[in-house]
Amino acid sequence: MKSVSELTDFYYKALYPTLERLEKKRKALSHRIIYSYIILGTLALLIGSALRELFSDSPDAIGFFLALLLAIAVFLYKLLSKGYIEQFKKGVMHPLVKEAHNGLEYRCDAFISEARYEASELFSHADRYGGNDYISGSIEGVKIEFSDIHAQKEHRDSKGRKSYSTIFQGVFIVTEFNKHFSSKTFILPDSAQKSFGDLIGSWLQSKNPMRGELIKMDDAAFEREFVVYGSDQIEARYILSHAVMQRLLEFRRKSRHPISLSFVNAQMYIAIHYGKDMFEPSIFTSLLKHSLAMEYIQNLTLLVGLINELKLNQKLWSKHE
Repeated sequence: MKSVSELTDFYYKALYPTLERLEKKRKALSHRIIYSYIILGTLALLIGSALRELFSDSPDAIGFFLALLLAIAVFLYKLLSKGYIEQFKKGVMHPLVKEAHNGLEYRCDAFISEARYEASELFSHADRYGGNDYISGSIEGVKIEFSDIHAQKEHRDSKGRKSYSTIFQGVFIVTEFNKHFSSKTFILPDSAQKSFGDLIGSWLQSKNPMRGELIKMDDAAFEREFVVYGSDQIEARYILSHAVMQRLLEFRRKSRHPISLSFVNAQMYIAIHYGKDMFEPSIFTSLLKHSLAMEYIQNLTLLVGLINELKLNQKLWSKHE
């Protein structure tokens, strides 16, 4: 696996001609989007003024118009930027992933299946599900796959109008856990104790019967960051040895975002709550900006390095032990 410095050198040396060509397209595209929004905004003001006169006693009509306007703006952005995003992912992300580790394949338009998402039992059923940036392969003999996903729940108001809220948006990872366990273990961000303190937080944590038993770990730093549930106290503690807890804490620190994990049917599932697509190129920020390049590279290195970071390739995970 290549280091951050090696990937940075590759990004600026091997990919720089591609980045320069894409930067010219990005500038032209950003201007086109801004001009389109100016025209759309002008039309919206004219139409909005007319609607305000006609439907002054009907706030629902005004609300519908605003929702329609937002939908048009989003559609316009996606339509105009689609070609540029595809070119970035094929010209930059694909070779960058191959350079990071030659055992990986990248498909910009694929994503972790909904069946995999459901099998993790980390989140509730999604009414709308999608994603992109699918990376899969084998690292040091350990199979791994991950992608951006966006899972949403549908809501309907009293008039039957639909809206959606996000269940999870971020990177979803599935990797082998080389020892079979008959139980299920869930490791979730500890928001209760952080918000309400140890006493009330612990009581709230215990009121989660869908996850199984609340399992207290003997690592204070781990307990501050995570809450553990499972169907078997002994197996959960066997999975979460002191060394594994320290590695998960370090992985959480490096990711800089909340993470949720589950151990189900010999698989390890990790969900990193980014709240956005991780490898989506910016339309209004230069591709040549160093901080943007480092964000792509550091995120990719973190994910590709997961096997070594958690030492999933070591013999102690053998199914035969």
